[in-house]
Amino acid sequence: MSTSGEQGKGKRVQPQWSPPSGTDVPQLRLYNSLTRAKELFVPQNGNKVTWYSCGPTVYDASHMGHARSYISFDILRRVLKDYFKYDVYYCMNITDIDDKIIKRARQNYLMEQYKEKQPQAAQILKDVLTARGPFQARLATTTDADKKQMLERLDASITGALKPLQAALESKAADDVVQPLAQALLANSKDMLSDWLDSQFGSEVTDNSIFAILPNFWEGEYHKDMNALNVLPPDVLTRVSEYVPEIVEFVKKIVSNGYGYESNSSVYFNTAKFDASPQHSYAKLVPEAVGDQKALQEGEGDLSISADQLIEKRSPNDFALWKASKPGEPSWDSPWGKGRPGWHIECSAMAGSMLGESMDIHGGGFDLRFPHHDNELAQSEAFFENDHWVRYFLHTGHLTIAGCKMSKSLKNFITIKEALAKNTARQLRLAFLMHSWKDTLDYSPNTMELVVQFEKFLNEFFLNVKDIMRAPTDITGQFEKWDEAEVALNKSFFDRKSAVHEALCDNIDTRTAMEEMRQLVSHSNSYIASKKSAKLGPNRMLMESIAIYLTQMLKTFGAIEGSEPIGFPVGGEGQNVDLESTVMPYLSVLSKFREQVRTIAREQKVMELLQLCDDVRDVTLPELGVRLEDHEGLPTVVKLVDKEILLKEREEKVKLEEEKQKKKEEAARKKEELEMAKLAKMKIPPFEMFLAETDKYSKFDKTGFPTHDAEGKELSKGQEKKLRKLFENQEKIHKEYLLSKGVQSVVEKK
Repeated sequence: MSTSGEQGKGKRVQPQWSPPSGTDVPQLRLYNSLTRAKELFVPQNGNKVTWYSCGPTVYDASHMGHARSYISFDILRRVLKDYFKYDVYYCMNITDIDDKIIKRARQNYLMEQYKEKQPQAAQILKDVLTARGPFQARLATTTDADKKQMLERLDASITGALKPLQAALESKAADDVVQPLAQALLANSKDMLSDWLDSQFGSEVTDNSIFAILPNFWEGEYHKDMNALNVLPPDVLTRVSEYVPEIVEFVKKIVSNGYGYESNSSVYFNTAKFDASPQHSYAKLVPEAVGDQKALQEGEGDLSISADQLIEKRSPNDFALWKASKPGEPSWDSPWGKGRPGWHIECSAMAGSMLGESMDIHGGGFDLRFPHHDNELAQSEAFFENDHWVRYFLHTGHLTIAGCKMSKSLKNFITIKEALAKNTARQLRLAFLMHSWKDTLDYSPNTMELVVQFEKFLNEFFLNVKDIMRAPTDITGQFEKWDEAEVALNKSFFDRKSAVHEALCDNIDTRTAMEEMRQLVSHSNSYIASKKSAKLGPNRMLMESIAIYLTQMLKTFGAIEGSEPIGFPVGGEGQNVDLESTVMPYLSVLSKFREQVRTIAREQKVMELLQLCDDVRDVTLPELGVRLEDHEGLPTVVKLVDKEILLKEREEKVKLEEEKQKKKEEAARKKEELEMAKLAKMKIPPFEMFLAETDKYSKFDKTGFPTHDAEGKELSKGQEKKLRKLFENQEKIHKEYLLSKGVQSVVEKK
């Protein structure tokens, strides 16, 4: 039976549920050079992202300018893949056919041939003097200040080596004197002489294999550099030399579509016809650069600029798709005769082959926008007859060296290997992370010192958290009650994570993300310090969560390798075992034993034992990469740190101690000098103090007090008053001196 109350209420039902209103979620936006604005990133095909990146022209060592692009794009790629969880398909090219490569390869080959003939000293001198004629003519006409400076330095170097050889030959010196001087001249004249040899005999170099040796070597060096920098390899790598048939077909299609024309066995792109098409637009990236002949000629290459070739074009703005090979250049068969690819067409054909008619992202350095990338866009859209070959164009910013443009002539041209000799790959990457990928980055000692300090700041935090995690506890003891300090730190943790996410959504702004991470570490350090001062342990799970998050973000950025959940790997490259978990139990036992010995030594005042304990901490263990930190009233902290860092810290500590001792000794010396000076002054009886100053005073009273100045004038009342104060003060201090002498002074009086 139901009660009357139940009947009155009726059948019970669930109340209506209201969903939360929520907040706006940040969405990824990327700075697109095609619009010069941050655009919402929308891949064309679901979660898949197709990306083509312009790789190196392999004719010399990779430098920090290359690293600017390759590390930056590696960071962006990792963030898209590992943070935003996109399925990234990354394609990159190697340019191994290029005017610079052809010229350098010929010069190297001809120079080697020249050396193999073992020319006599007189022949070397003759050839250098012959080569110097056109070289000095070029020097006289060079207007670019940097190039002129470089040529002047080279000329001075040649002059410095010429004179000793000329003098030796004129004096008919012995062969063992002449030959070293000839070899020195050859070494100093190498660039000039190889250029002259190329002008004389370059057209005779016809074997394609000769032009492959140089790029093969430098490509290998490039891959070694990228591996050393922890840059992920591309998913697919394309070489121009392997895609010549595809490039020929690509050019044929552009011609058949009406946007290319043959002229004297070369093929050019018709920029005017392309731009006149309603569907197309030439120079989308830098329209204001159209007509910039200097940029266009640099794009064509040193070997492709001549009056004849300029006449071949219908417009100065047109550019080569296929170049007829001249004597001394590699060549391949084509419908237009023997030739080689133009620079821009390489990327279009290779990217088109791998990624199709439209890609999501195309990347490269800022200086490639015009003409290279604008010409790539035009060619490819002429081939595919569309207007969207690239959806998002990303261009990395310039790199300067200590505020100056990187230039060989300014001697601030730094190779990647040279940079890695000064800083680790992680430190270089942190430098890039602490700057915007699209803005200019200044590589300088100041920049790197800030990076080194930041790395140390992070590492110390990770080491402290590891120490906290090693404190023994049972399974339930790890869940500790939260007080206000934990609640406040946890709020900061969530706020910082949110800020990092917003920064990465905002054009992958790693600079802001790193600053937010820095603040999180600072808050955590303050929390740890407050707990230690209260003789309490920090909350283990909260500290572990923060450290794991920071480690995971640094792994996402490529700044941490290895499988350790917290912090930087210990043990250096090639460490196959988890060093920390292997050795820490033994170090913990040693640390506890040392604490017990120190306690007994202090109680029984055995100073020798305390000194031995200090030596273990300060001398022995740093050699093994172990740091002990003693804290009054708290267990000793044990940290595994790279040996080199600890030894450097020890050197700096010794240096500081020495400086401190020097300052102490200097202060003691100055104090002694002051006391001696004070004592010397106290010894002077007041009646003697003015008598020696005959340059100031001419007459004195019976007490030795001056009455007239040096000119015989009576002292004014003001002067007399001032001197009287000095006289009375001397009476006082001299009396103190006599009293301090005591009995001795009495004896002296007797």
